[in-house]
Amino acid sequence: MDIQREFEQLKQENQALREALKAAEQRIQELTSMLGQNSRNSHWPSSRDKGRKKKRTKSLRGKSEKKRGGQQGHPGHALEFSQKPDEIEVHRPSRCQHCQAEFGESEVAVGVEKRQVHDLPPLRLVVSEHQGERMLCRQCGQMSQGAFPSDVKSPVQYGPQVQQLAVYLKIEQFIPYDRSRQFFADLFGLNLSPGTLQNIIRRASRALQPVVGRIKEGLIASDVVHFDESGLYIGGQRHWLHTAGTQAFTSYYPHARRGRLATDDMGVLPHFQGVAVHDFWSAYRQYKQCQHSLCNVHHLRELTAVVEEEDQRWAAHFKLLLLSAKQGVEEAHRTGLAELPRSKVNQIERLYAQLIETGLHANPPPPGGWPKGKRGRVKKTKARNLVERLDKHRAEVLAFVYDFKVPFDNNLAERDIRMIKVQQKISGCFRSQTGAEDFCTIRSYISTMRKQHISVWMALASVFSGSVLLPDLTPV
Repeated sequence: MDIQREFEQLKQENQALREALKAAEQRIQELTSMLGQNSRNSHWPSSRDKGRKKKRTKSLRGKSEKKRGGQQGHPGHALEFSQKPDEIEVHRPSRCQHCQAEFGESEVAVGVEKRQVHDLPPLRLVVSEHQGERMLCRQCGQMSQGAFPSDVKSPVQYGPQVQQLAVYLKIEQFIPYDRSRQFFADLFGLNLSPGTLQNIIRRASRALQPVVGRIKEGLIASDVVHFDESGLYIGGQRHWLHTAGTQAFTSYYPHARRGRLATDDMGVLPHFQGVAVHDFWSAYRQYKQCQHSLCNVHHLRELTAVVEEEDQRWAAHFKLLLLSAKQGVEEAHRTGLAELPRSKVNQIERLYAQLIETGLHANPPPPGGWPKGKRGRVKKTKARNLVERLDKHRAEVLAFVYDFKVPFDNNLAERDIRMIKVQQKISGCFRSQTGAEDFCTIRSYISTMRKQHISVWMALASVFSGSVLLPDLTPV
């Protein structure tokens, strides 16, 4: 009896040790995978690659056959002669360089060699004084005064070009307030306080809020819109920057939340009925009134990790399928086709299905089923999660194959986000929610104008002229 009891006890201990060993092996595999992650095979930003030797030969971008430098036929951007110079200075020889004979004033030149110098005029502050004269009426004895221009409201104030330059330095070039103050002091002898600069930014934001509202209307009416989000610090607290963009429009929106509450408050996705391009963040997929397209560059990174860390060949073949489909779409578009031939689409779908089946077989569930992780969620491997996502969302993955207006990736949104990350690297986090909102409002306008090839400098000038220059609000 004692032997039987001891046997059962040893059996239970053995089972417990097996389960502990299995959990430890799984954890070791997870940690090993994390050590191998970088910006090339995961969603990590490149800033987390520090200390790791980057292997350029394994970039997702294929090697080009073109030579380095400017390509043949490239027009170049050399400094060109101006047909209407502002000033002309004539240099006339006084005597012959050979026989030293003097040239008379009446002699006419037989030719001229031209050289031009492109330079800036002297930078100086111009102070304009407005005087409202007071007149005493001889008839009634009452005093009348001349009216000042509508934009001259204070005894002493900064003009529109000073305000225009302040906004350009801070919002377009990301120059911090202290360095902007130093800029004005060095060039113009102006001592602008940080509070004055903040007030100028605030004034521009208020003037542009109606325009940004119309930009959102243009996004809502567009066929395809890119969405993304990234961390943003406001007052030392982590917030989120949300962006929606097309080739013609950009909208930025800061919010304390990352999920649906923020996208609802932003006001684009709840009313959008086109194709939303994103990176599979769960908040985007909750909007059922629009279609969805997933970023395939994210898929390429994840497939690269499966190949490198787990040596699963189906993932390498799936990368090749996606890139081949992308190339086929580009070639068809170049030749003027509106869509891929049905036979080509069928071939892509057939290969897709075969690779999905192979991927599922390569990542079967363990004998006891998938273990549960935190909050009771089923804890599967990254490779299994990836192949299941590719299986379940085939239409979203291949959206670029079915509709040429849908891009292969979400790079446009990531390019829009990148500018805000540059701002954080240069100027640091925002100190207040109001400051972040003002920045995003003005930056939405600037980015939209630049996308539409309208001079940002001229656009900012219009903000303080009383008549804001509007972008083309026709959806693209």
